[in-house]
Amino acid sequence: MTKTIFRWVLATLIMVSGLVADQQLAAKTKGEFEIRAVDGDTGQPIAVRMHLLNARGRPIKPPRLPFWKGHFVFSGKVVLELRPGRYTFEIERGPEYPVRTGHFMIKRGATDNTQITMTRFVDMKKEGWWSGDLHIHRAPRDVPLLMRAEDLHIAPVITWWNDRTTWKEGKIPDAAPVPLGSNAFYNLMAGEDERTGGALLYFNLPGPLPLPARSQGEFPPMIRFLKMAKQHPDAHVDIEKPFWWDVPVWIATGLCDSIGLANNHMQRDGMLDNEAWGKPHDTTFYPPPLGTGLWTQDIYYPLLNCGIRIPPSAGSASGVMSNPIGYNRVYVQCGEHLDYKAWWEGLRAGRVVVTNGPMLRPKVNGEFPGHLFRADAGNSVTLSIRLNLALRDHVNYLEIVKNGEVVHEVRLDEYRKNKGRLPNVTFTSSGWMLIRAVTDNAKTYRFASTGPYYVEIGQQPRISKEAAQFFLDWVEQRIANLKIPDAIHEKEIMKYQIAARHFWQQRVQSATSD
Repeated sequence: MTKTIFRWVLATLIMVSGLVADQQLAAKTKGEFEIRAVDGDTGQPIAVRMHLLNARGRPIKPPRLPFWKGHFVFSGKVVLELRPGRYTFEIERGPEYPVRTGHFMIKRGATDNTQITMTRFVDMKKEGWWSGDLHIHRAPRDVPLLMRAEDLHIAPVITWWNDRTTWKEGKIPDAAPVPLGSNAFYNLMAGEDERTGGALLYFNLPGPLPLPARSQGEFPPMIRFLKMAKQHPDAHVDIEKPFWWDVPVWIATGLCDSIGLANNHMQRDGMLDNEAWGKPHDTTFYPPPLGTGLWTQDIYYPLLNCGIRIPPSAGSASGVMSNPIGYNRVYVQCGEHLDYKAWWEGLRAGRVVVTNGPMLRPKVNGEFPGHLFRADAGNSVTLSIRLNLALRDHVNYLEIVKNGEVVHEVRLDEYRKNKGRLPNVTFTSSGWMLIRAVTDNAKTYRFASTGPYYVEIGQQPRISKEAAQFFLDWVEQRIANLKIPDAIHEKEIMKYQIAARHFWQQRVQSATSD
């Protein structure tokens, strides 16, 4: 062996031995903390989500566990190797369990452990309500554990997003839903078309749509692919948020199945208080940080006032936004047993509650949300409301919203005194109503809303002239701001905008209410 090679080998051995010594020293300076999570009813290990911060408030990211924006999930037990110091944590398992909080100290070389018991304060599925999140961007391999940790029942995973797809280099998987135990399903064939006009979410298709890149903007028009999707009988198309610029155009087609009332601008630890490239709100009337949440509802309610019977939905955009999956969720009334197809049918029928906090289970005249009550002309309809309520966050009062206006505010002590019975609501003309609970969280719009109940008297739906004019003006503003690349594309782009203008003009002209 030459002197040069000998020196190189000697230097390498010294470096390796130094690294090993450093690792051994680091291991000695760290401590281990074992956390076990168990079900309070069964005593069995369960999956949970954990937010763990060091003394500087920085999140801890354990190796080999699904981690996203300051939180990770684990199933039953996790052993954390941590530097000495003080740590704080929050542990959650979806909104039907209390948040468990705590802190611990790690000393050099020490080992310690704790057990966290998670006990439900409400079991929605026992009353027939099954949860789903329509906006998930997480890695498919992590989804089963994420669902278990969030107690989530339906999880369509967005794996194609315009021209980007998870399956570009491999075989497209079976589009059938994948069962997760006996009461949950996920699906790996959801998609999103997000461009200048906004975002549409696609579910239950046999494969990806041939969408263009986001950078292509207006052309081909998004409605071209909306129509293509709706050729499939099981397809479900969700308007991801109400304030996207093309919402009045999409609504005019009659092809959309739901709209995101609890959307990803509402986040666990704050608000995204803007509309991205959507229709902006006036901050004078909708001040931050909660303005976007209020603006979302004040677009949805005028849609209902125009006779548009479209149910609300919910999505968290975990994997893009900071939310965990299931933070914004829609509960669908399916009865005692969960069936995947029946869940989507129930969503389209409006038998829903959307929430990122309060747990509402309503019945009005014995019916679930989405029900249409009819009466002959000259008669009235009185609705009797019963509500089961469970809360993790403080709510000052419950609200009954009729035709877009709060007609009753019910304090919690009144609600409890009346054993869940809310004031009756009487209709002498067609309209709609829903029940809403808004928490007093100052950082984010944390709320719950039932889907609407509808009333039709004399076979004449409620169409508000003011609400229809609002959307007609919206279409005109959209047309004025269109950036069409050339005359070749103009005809197809403008075809849908002009059709929407005609649709809303007709609504204004056929209005049954001012």
